[in-house]
Amino acid sequence: MDRLYLMSTFVAVVDCGGFAGAARKLNLSPPAVTRAVAQLEERLGVPLLTRTTRVVRVTEAGAVYAEDCRRILAEVDEADAAASGAHADARGHLTVTAPVLFGRMRVAPIVTAYLRTYPDVTATCWFIDRVVNVVDEGVDVAVRIGELPDSSLHAYPVGQLHQVVCASPQYLAAHGPIEQPGDLSRHTVISASAVTPGTQWKFTERGRPISVPVNPRVTTSTNDSAIAMAVEGFGVTRLMSYQAAPHVADGTLQVVLEPYGLPPTPVHLLYRGGRRASRKVRAFLELAAAMLAERPLP
Repeated sequence: MDRLYLMSTFVAVVDCGGFAGAARKLNLSPPAVTRAVAQLEERLGVPLLTRTTRVVRVTEAGAVYAEDCRRILAEVDEADAAASGAHADARGHLTVTAPVLFGRMRVAPIVTAYLRTYPDVTATCWFIDRVVNVVDEGVDVAVRIGELPDSSLHAYPVGQLHQVVCASPQYLAAHGPIEQPGDLSRHTVISASAVTPGTQWKFTERGRPISVPVNPRVTTSTNDSAIAMAVEGFGVTRLMSYQAAPHVADGTLQVVLEPYGLPPTPVHLLYRGGRRASRKVRAFLELAAAMLAERPLP
């Protein structure tokens, strides 16, 4: 049998959790699906699935192989699309992911402009504060804030951000100034765990990294709730610069400890395919770069 057929059948079994579901998805008979997986296992010389009367489970080797199969099949689809001219115009469905606030503040306007420019594209936006697996979860473009691990994905740099410590003017007036990192020990700390997990806040002093222990009065998993508490005058929090920027601009938050700031944090757009990326992805990257250049990250 054709190797790509065997691979796609195996991936369908893994994704559907069994042979019957894969057969329905592929419009094949269950015996045909079973034969395809058996032939693949024979070719490879390793078991990819463990079977009982009630359940089918993926072996450790099968899980690794399934991930490789997904990548290979996606590359084949992209090659077919390129050869057939499907990349000539932006069309199809685009899935974009970004952290919640960055997505709402900076990515959503880009998506809106993109959809207005390319009427043959539809889009899904996943604005969530977790790292989405681009390959496994079928994402086209992902915003990553922070240093990037080694990856087969391609990265397009779009700017840098800083972490800032801030509090409301009312809080600072009531509790005194914060002029050096050690002053945090006598202040109420609001910890946004997505930005500053743990009980050590890092700073730089005379070019050297330092860590300052903090004892958060409250720890929250969402950045917008930390912002709301700080704006209400409850305490001091640490945010990414783009999160604090609107509130600093309208005077509801004030940045402190600027001389002790960390080095900037890079922001990239991750995508698959490199130079062979689909037209819909390349068009989005181009528009995102242009719009972010017009309004640089704070």
